[in-house]
Amino acid sequence: MMSHTFAICAYKDSSYLDVCIHSLKKQSVKSKIILCTSTPSPFLEAMAKIHDIPLYVRNGKSDIQDDWNFAYEKADTRLVTIAHQDDCYHRDYAAEVQRCWERYPDTTVFTTDCAILKGETLQKPGMIQFIKMLLRLPLRLHGLADRTFVKKAALVFGNPIICPSCTYDKEVLGAPLFDSPYKFALDWDTMWKLAARPGRFICVERPLIRYRIHDGATTKACIQDHRRGADETAMYEKIWPKPVVKVLMHFYRKAYAAYDNA
Repeated sequence: MMSHTFAICAYKDSSYLDVCIHSLKKQSVKSKIILCTSTPSPFLEAMAKIHDIPLYVRNGKSDIQDDWNFAYEKADTRLVTIAHQDDCYHRDYAAEVQRCWERYPDTTVFTTDCAILKGETLQKPGMIQFIKMLLRLPLRLHGLADRTFVKKAALVFGNPIICPSCTYDKEVLGAPLFDSPYKFALDWDTMWKLAARPGRFICVERPLIRYRIHDGATTKACIQDHRRGADETAMYEKIWPKPVVKVLMHFYRKAYAAYDNA
């Protein structure tokens, strides 16, 4: 069995953190759990003490990329999942990670589908989730998913990979994992770069995490101050001619409706 860590990125005092930690402790295959933050507080200290998990504090201003890299680097195992504090994980997530690397030892990125929570309410799968599932289809061709064109084929029309569903092979990918000028599309940018490197992207098309949308979510904030649109336009311009970018962004913006009334 390969060593695996859930490195939770905690920002301020999330009321959903306890649920996230419980879902990780209830995994059918046990993994290490660590809690990482750049916003230390008595609440986070209490959560770490209650659940008997290490708490690591990064000095400096909070920043998504720096915080994710810090959590990734604090894990002392080969496989690392950067867990988001508002989400929760199916009890078989870690077991699927183990099965993936046992069958495909050259895997660098493992990912899954997700179920959407708006607050506490589980949403029925919608059109956006269906489209993302279609975009991930190349990564379900596991025998071919070590080829650059197959990996990039999943990314050319948008980013269908749910960041907190990903596990990374730290020994192969090294650190820092994230190195992007973008604040919102840093995961898409990172996946595009990793796709050009040796290794296999594997998708298990099961909703093995519950991804929570709420008013405090970073994604919603990025939509409201237009960072998402600017970042995604820049990513499309890396891949497509500008006339095509305008068409793609017209349709891609419709995805933002998923965050309305969250």
